[in-house]
Amino acid sequence: MTKVGNIVSLFSSNDKGHLTRPELEMDEKGIIGDRHYNKNDERSVLIASLDSYTLVKKHNIQIEYGVLGENILMDYNPYHLETGARLKINNVILEISQHCTLCKSFTKIDTKLPKLLKNDRGIFAKVIEQGNIKEGDIVYLLD
Repeated sequence: MTKVGNIVSLFSSNDKGHLTRPELEMDEKGIIGDRHYNKNDERSVLIASLDSYTLVKKHNIQIEYGVLGENILMDYNPYHLETGARLKINNVILEISQHCTLCKSFTKIDTKLPKLLKNDRGIFAKVIEQGNIKEGDIVYLLD
């Protein structure tokens, strides 16, 4: 187990939109209380890196954390991880399931955004071991 980073922010979606959360509770069906809960366990958690926001800012596009639709924003870039790699955050184990697809709705923010983030928007994970995670928690890469 190798320490790779920390949780910067957490988000979940409901009928009111994409909201910042101090803590997320997860089980094998995803994030409890999220509108995507129990819909597709392969895409139940979207992880993004601060690197995505840095890339966008370098292109003079201003967006706030959470705009990319992520559930977990961390200061570690997991985009290079292969399917099956596992992250441990507090008592939760997440398994990388697939890279995030391009979202054309980002053109509403800036027409350059979808192409800019084509390979840098995020990565999906499924919950292997349930539990809670909080802002500031340490992220470990399991060997």
